[in-house]
Amino acid sequence: MLYLAVVALTMFILPIGSVTAEHVFYAGEPLLWLAGKWFVFWGVGVRLTLAGARQVMQPEFTAREIFHMESSEALPLVRELGIANLATGVVGILSLRAPSFVLPVAISAGIFYGIAGFRHIAERGRSGNETVAMVSDLWIFAVLAAFVCAFVRAAN
Repeated sequence: MLYLAVVALTMFILPIGSVTAEHVFYAGEPLLWLAGKWFVFWGVGVRLTLAGARQVMQPEFTAREIFHMESSEALPLVRELGIANLATGVVGILSLRAPSFVLPVAISAGIFYGIAGFRHIAERGRSGNETVAMVSDLWIFAVLAAFVCAFVRAAN
């Protein structure tokens, strides 16, 4: 239940709320930029930092609940994934102070989330947590891909 709450907050509620609040109260930046900025901060930065920290400290959750692995042999790999998620997440968080990070983080995280989401589709007998991971991965992939495409188009 906590997993679903964290995913819902970081992938939907907080980024949409942040975009809306900044657009309404500080109408200085284009809506496209605000969407990229806040989805990168919450959906990549905060989400992957939290996931990475949990994967490093508690790799069993990801191994068992997401990847259906019962053996402890996979735990070092899950920890490595956690380190990569933590690294990407920290750069996503820093993008709030370094706006030049937004586009590169959106590109790299979009690739990661897209491949992860499509990989989840192929899984038979998905657990509830894996379904949450699949839906949220595909959602943030779509948001980040739309942002990157719109940003690149607007720059030309």
